[in-house]
Amino acid sequence: MNWREIMGRARLGCVAIVLIVVGCQVADTQKEGRKTMNGRDLTLEQQAMVEVWERHMAVEFKEKSVDATMATMTSDPFVNHVPVMTGGVGSSEVRHFYGAYFIPGHPPDTEVVPVARTVGKDRIIDELIHKFTHTIEMPWILPGVPPTGKRVEVAVIVVVQFEGGKIAGERIYWDQASVLAQIGLIDAEKLPATGIEASRKVADAAQEPSNRLIKRVSR
Repeated sequence: MNWREIMGRARLGCVAIVLIVVGCQVADTQKEGRKTMNGRDLTLEQQAMVEVWERHMAVEFKEKSVDATMATMTSDPFVNHVPVMTGGVGSSEVRHFYGAYFIPGHPPDTEVVPVARTVGKDRIIDELIHKFTHTIEMPWILPGVPPTGKRVEVAVIVVVQFEGGKIAGERIYWDQASVLAQIGLIDAEKLPATGIEASRKVADAAQEPSNRLIKRVSR
């Protein structure tokens, strides 16, 4: 074997080593990415935010305590249910809203099903399915509408803003047309609106067909 062959094989060996090292680094990066996506690599501050938000929901829906709910919030919070503009700005308004309208305004069979969560530097975004039977007055979502006894399932987006480790504000979005269709106040068959199937498609994209409204008007 001459010196050129020896050098050529040496170069190939070096390339192979480099490729193995790079491959290991890519694999480690992918593993780290999966860990982050699974929520195991939150910072201490993010973990604290999640704990405060989980506590907030527990005292709202399970303990039904206005004082405990307000204790998770800053001294000047806001709550805005965007579709119907219910909520409040400032501690006094928010406390009154929770005590008079929101906390007592959930039927006994209310269920909040998590879909996905995104945790940022100073906010949490939750995707949820809110389920209930409309057996009581619910002024926070259906102001002025008497109980209909109808079942409702609606996809909800909650944007939770934090300041100093506490909740500074909440913006909550949902499809009000879908809610009104499900309780019978509008006819979804005559309007570009959907009913309970919209929330089911959020939970499982393949569960309901896409473009049904487009196909309906094309017939």
